[in-house]
Amino acid sequence: MKFPIEGSCQCGQVTYTLHKPPKMVQACHCSECRKLSTSPFSVTAIIDVDDIEFRGNLKEWSRVADSGNLNVAKFCPDCGNRIYHYNPAAMETVKLKLMPVNLADDTIFAPARHVWVQEKVSWYQLPEGIKLYDTQP
Repeated sequence: MKFPIEGSCQCGQVTYTLHKPPKMVQACHCSECRKLSTSPFSVTAIIDVDDIEFRGNLKEWSRVADSGNLNVAKFCPDCGNRIYHYNPAAMETVKLKLMPVNLADDTIFAPARHVWVQEKVSWYQLPEGIKLYDTQP
C-alpha cells in the first residue's frame, strides 16, 4: 500500500488524508455499533492522531459507553456519514469509521479481531482463524 491515501464522506464535504496504516482494525458487534452502521457489525480502524488529517466541517455527538468512557462521534453535518470516534481521555488515537474506497489493495482495513461477539446477530457466521472477544478486550 502506498501512502498517503485519501478518503471522504458521501457528499465530499469532509475529507481526510491517512499517512500511515492503522494500528489495528476491528469489527464490533455491539448493539450501538450495529445501529450506527445499519449492518451486523461496524468496522473501526484505530489510527494515531499524528497519522491522519481531517478537512471540512464536522458536527459532534457523544454518549457514555458501557466502560464508563465518553465516546465522541464526529460526522458530516451535510450527508450524515460518521467519520471517526474518539475518547477524550485517550486523545492519542481516533477510531476511523469511514474507510477509503476504490483502493487497489484494501487489505489493511481487514479486521484483525471481532469484539462484542456476545451481542452479534444470530445469522452472521464469524470468520475462522481470527481473534474473537465476547466483550471489549
